Amino acid sequence: MRALRLDVKVWLAHSSVMRANYKMQRLFVLDDLGADIEFEASPQQSHYLMHVLRLGEDAEILLFNGRDGEWSAAIAAKSKKAVRLKVLTLQRPQPPLPDLVYCFAPIKQGRLDYLVQKAVEMGAGVLQPVVTQHTQVARLGIERVRANVVEAAEQCGILAVPDVREAEKFERLLAGWDKERRLIFCDEDASTNNPLPALQALREKKLGLLVGPEGGFSDEERRILRALPFVTAIPLGPRILRADTAAVAALAVIQATIGDW
Repeated sequence: MRALRLDVKVWLAHSSVMRANYKMQRLFVLDDLGADIEFEASPQQSHYLMHVLRLGEDAEILLFNGRDGEWSAAIAAKSKKAVRLKVLTLQRPQPPLPDLVYCFAPIKQGRLDYLVQKAVEMGAGVLQPVVTQHTQVARLGIERVRANVVEAAEQCGILAVPDVREAEKFERLLAGWDKERRLIFCDEDASTNNPLPALQALREKKLGLLVGPEGGFSDEERRILRALPFVTAIPLGPRILRADTAAVAALAVIQATIGDW
């Protein structure tokens, strides 16, 4: 029993280190992180720390860069325009990126921001925009997508920041797809309303998800997808969902059934 109690204490201590600290401000930075490294925060972050949060010297925050884990840091110095940060101690080690490729057709900006943020929260490792026949957004602001990814990671305690790729046309995406990665697509014309049997039958560890645009996939696109051996179609219930709602619903059911939940 004593050994068991010690094991439980060790596990609890490890768990407390791994959990995100939501009481401290978190910032994503591009600089390398390590004990005693010093650097200036970006102009936008310096303004935020000084004039929005009104933090003084020696105040502590958390930093991450998607490579070196999460570190505590202190404000070492302030000037009128810049904040100098000193990295202190490692709080959480760097985890690997989730192995889930999330492919989505771009939608209108406000809903796209929501879609991107929720994909990060739900465990996507790669965000891949896809241009389909019914995609209504001609140009996608990749930098805005990346900014939304960073914001979601800062707010949700995520350290492995998903990769945002350039948009690809539907046919090119499928032609270059890794055949060892199962691609799940949300099929509004499925003959059943229950996605669980199709998902529970999958054994692949490498997964991708494809969600269509506001107008749905075309008949030709559905025909192409259904004919590919590495593709699995799933329904999302009896109701018609908006594209951003469908994205969250699909990610949730996949993670709960065969993902990392």
